[in-house]
This record gives sequence, structure tokens and C-alpha cells, in this order.
Amino acid sequence: MFKASAFFRRFLPSLAPISHWERLRASCGALVGVLSTGFISTVAVGADASLPLLIAPMGASAVLLFAAPSSPLAQPWSILGGNVVSATVGVTCALLIPNPVVAAAIAVALAIGVMLVLGCLHPPSGAVALTAVLGGPVIREAGYAFVLSPVAINSLVILTAALAFNNLTGRRYPHLAPAPNPHQTHDPVPSQRLGVVPEDLQAVLAQYGEVVDVSPDELDAFIHQAQTRAFTRRSGETTCAEIMSRDVLTIEPQAPLRKAWKMLLEHRIKALPVVTEADGLVGIITQTDFMKHATLTPDGRLQVGLCERIGNIIGLPAKSPRVVSDIMTRRVQSAVPETMIAKLVPPMADMGLHHMPVVDADNRVVGIVTQSDLIAALFQRRLDAVQEVA
Repeated sequence: MFKASAFFRRFLPSLAPISHWERLRASCGALVGVLSTGFISTVAVGADASLPLLIAPMGASAVLLFAAPSSPLAQPWSILGGNVVSATVGVTCALLIPNPVVAAAIAVALAIGVMLVLGCLHPPSGAVALTAVLGGPVIREAGYAFVLSPVAINSLVILTAALAFNNLTGRRYPHLAPAPNPHQTHDPVPSQRLGVVPEDLQAVLAQYGEVVDVSPDELDAFIHQAQTRAFTRRSGETTCAEIMSRDVLTIEPQAPLRKAWKMLLEHRIKALPVVTEADGLVGIITQTDFMKHATLTPDGRLQVGLCERIGNIIGLPAKSPRVVSDIMTRRVQSAVPETMIAKLVPPMADMGLHHMPVVDADNRVVGIVTQSDLIAALFQRRLDAVQEVA
């Protein structure tokens, strides 16, 4: 009995753990998506339209859009391109092939082939091609009008609903390709130079040679997150509280830039967290911020704009940054004292962050971690591990 049960369990799909909130979110998203698609299609086309206002494949599209929005099969080009292309192929087969069964089979086969060539594979689109052939006399009489209404309209509306609903409920959609190197060079970011790199994934996927329902970018992110967790275990779970500088110099948003620059020079530091009494950490000002607002063009000439020239002629005061809030970086990343230092490696290595303010539960600055602090901590942990082995 036990062996039989174990055998049949092998046929169950191996799905990642899903929270109760995610199940509820996906179900509500499908409700919103299908309902809005049907309602807007009714308004756009008219309730007395001869063609169906909502086609069945939209239900399958809703599963992907709201329950698996990170899937490559659920991205905008897959939805729009796959459905429109498949509808066009299906209508063409219905018009050219008299036997509906043969036409349906050829339509689905051609739709899959064209979607794979165009990079817009979307499983529900196979049902769209089938509907174009076997949907009944009304759809056959409509011909290529079926491609526009309801297929294109349904696809566009449910895609718009997915864009709004997923992002409002905390799910990034669509999943775009990762941003290039922030330094605008051809080198990969530091975290992708050792271990499993994107080229390794591409080679393995090419060798696998089948459709995989996860993008290489997402797969790479999962691998690096797993590596970070493994490193956290090996590094003894060192936290920011253990390595951060606690005597942190800060400055107010309305402080003069001259004061901020003087503090950077006198204390030989490169960044100052910007704080207020009411809100705590509100930004950070660095040497780079000063350089960005220097009055020199990239070729070294004095930068004077037309408005400033006119102002100089008529005697108006120059409109230039004067206080910290004029040039500070407002969207500043921060950590809490309990943050594991392994989690600081990706933003500091790949995004070029040199300083990470550490804040408490009230957003008050209690420390700061620099790249030097992080390197020293990682080196010390590595040295301790080598000594333990020896």
C-alpha cells in the first residue's frame, strides 16, 4: 500500500509552496480580470453584437496572468501576440480547409509553430485557434473580424487589468529583462562573475532544448538568492549590528552645502545620512552628489545655460543648489541592525552602493555600513573558517 501511494505521488506536480494570501490574490485577480474584460467588451462592442463578447480561452489566460505572472508565457507580448496570431491562423485555416477536424488540427499546429518563431508562446492561444475553426457559424461568417473582436479586445482588456491588479497587490508585472550594468560597461556585475553565471544557465537551457516555464533571468535570481542563503549559514549569520559604525555623522536637509562639504573633508568620509527630527532618515548626500551638480560639462567647460545667461544680464541671482535637500539622494536604501551582511552584498556589489545606513524601527539612524566594513567582515569570517579547519 505504501509503495503504491509513493508511486502515484510521483505524478503530482512539484509546485513551490504558495501562501494563503497568494491563493486569494490570484483568485480575486481572475475575478477582476474576467469581469472587467466582459464588461468593457460589452460596452465597446455592444450587447447586441453577433459575435461572442468573451471567449473561453480568456479563462486560461487569466490563470497565467494572475496565478503565474512571472511566467514567460504570461508576459504582454505572449498574450497579445499569441492570441492575435493564433486567431489569424485559425480563421485562415477555417476559410481554406473544408474539413473542420483537419482545419482545427492544422490551425493548432501552425499556431504553435508561429508562436515559437515569434517568441510569443501562450498556451491559451491554442484554444483561440481552435475556437476560430470550431466556434460555430457566427464566427466563421465573421472571418478576420473575429481577430479584432473579440480576440484582440479581450486580450488587451485582460492584459490591462493584470497590469493594474498585479502591481497594486505587490506582484511586479510585466517581468522585464534586468537592467544593464549600472556603470554602463560590458562587464557583468560582480555577483555574476563567479559561481553560476548567466552564460552557464543559457548553455544548460540550450542543451535541455525544451520549453521551460521560467525565464533565465528569474532562474538566475533564484539561484543567487539560494547562494545568499547558503552563504548566510556559512558566515555565521553576522548582522549589520556587529560590523556597523555607530558614531554616525548626520546632517539636516536645510543645512548649507558648504557645511556638508566641510564635514566630508574634515572627517575623511564620503557620505552623510540626511535626517529630520520628525521623519528620521530622509536621504543621503555623497561626494558623487556634489560631482553631479558641479558646474562643468563632461568636456571640462564651464556650464552656463540660456536662462542663467539672461539672469546674469538683467541682474537676477544665480539659481544654483544651496542646501543639502537640493542635491541629496532621496530614495536611499537602508538596513536594520538584524539584517544579515550577506544580504548587503548584491546591492553594494552590483548597484555600486558604497554606504548602507542602518535604521531602527522608528527610521532613526543607528549606524552605517560601508564597503570597507563589509569586506573586512567577510575576510575575517573567511580567516576564522580557515583557522578552524587547520
